[in-house]
Amino acid sequence: MPHLAHIALVVRDYDEALAFYVGKLGFELVEDSYQPAQDKRWVVIRPPGAPATATTILLARASTEHQAKYIGDQAGGRVFLFLATQDFARDHAAFTAAGVEWVRPPATYDYGTVAVWKDLYGNLWDLVEFAPGHSAAAGA
Repeated sequence: MPHLAHIALVVRDYDEALAFYVGKLGFELVEDSYQPAQDKRWVVIRPPGAPATATTILLARASTEHQAKYIGDQAGGRVFLFLATQDFARDHAAFTAAGVEWVRPPATYDYGTVAVWKDLYGNLWDLVEFAPGHSAAAGA
């Protein structure tokens, strides 16, 4: 059955993005290999503790001016990625300690607890702990 393998996140610089996601937030580096035919790197990360079969994030360095225009605005100002957790308080505290900029404070809704944060480029992310019984809760 088809499934999403990777989501591309356009970045300015591979090492800068790795320093933020891996160094600061504790994401796992899955792969970082040079692709000589295209003179680029294949850099794949995943959230800490995510299963090996989970969809990963491909850090895709912008290689044209057109691509560079979308760094930090891949979703037109809306939340772009949804980081599910089973322990909101733990992860919110860890991200806060790492210096993450929170755009919206934690709030609880019928679907769960959520707060919105910005990555180093300005992309918006939800940190969300889905409520028990929610359709997405099993994937957290």
